[in-house]
Amino acid sequence: MTQAKRQSRKLGWRFVVLAVALIFLFLALVRNVWMDVYYIPSESMEPLLLTGDRVLVSRLAFTNEPIQRGDVVVFDGRGSFAPWKSGAGPVADGLVGAGQWLGVLPNDNIYVKRVLGVAGDTVKCCTPAGLLEINGVPVTETYLYPGDAPSELPFEVIVPQGKLWLMGDHRSVSLDSRSLLGAPGGGLISSSMVIGSPVANVWPLGRIHAIYSDKY
Repeated sequence: MTQAKRQSRKLGWRFVVLAVALIFLFLALVRNVWMDVYYIPSESMEPLLLTGDRVLVSRLAFTNEPIQRGDVVVFDGRGSFAPWKSGAGPVADGLVGAGQWLGVLPNDNIYVKRVLGVAGDTVKCCTPAGLLEINGVPVTETYLYPGDAPSELPFEVIVPQGKLWLMGDHRSVSLDSRSLLGAPGGGLISSSMVIGSPVANVWPLGRIHAIYSDKY
């Protein structure tokens, strides 16, 4: 009888270990193929994304359609954003990923910004009226943080094939493509480094909602 109980306990522990392993494998599959959750650690994308938000990011967002101007993208900054350091740390704001096993560890290589220029675009700031100009057309950016100018730093860039020009919505505090104008690559990131797009805010409870990227 005692031996039967021991055998039953062994089988029970094996079942628990197997179940936990399968759960982790399933989560890893979901994270790498479909969805992931990231923690927003800064105010660079306010008012769309607030510090402390946890956002659900779809890895399939651009499977059937190309990245467009106005899209908000989560991307891997290695080779562009991540290596370039300022006195305060990495340029832009590294996200904390639930993919770093439930958001316990930060990932300084992952960022979230808005696409302001795609291949072939000329992006310039600013017009005499103080607006961003894309391909010679002034743009009214309704998503900007209230009171922010499109850019305090004047610039003009031509976006080559396979690249993107990215900026935060809270321009006065966002370290983005503009901050890398003098660096190798000129602040442009490869479209192949885009992980996906935020589709929903899942935490805190009072801010659970779908996320839509305003186009202009």
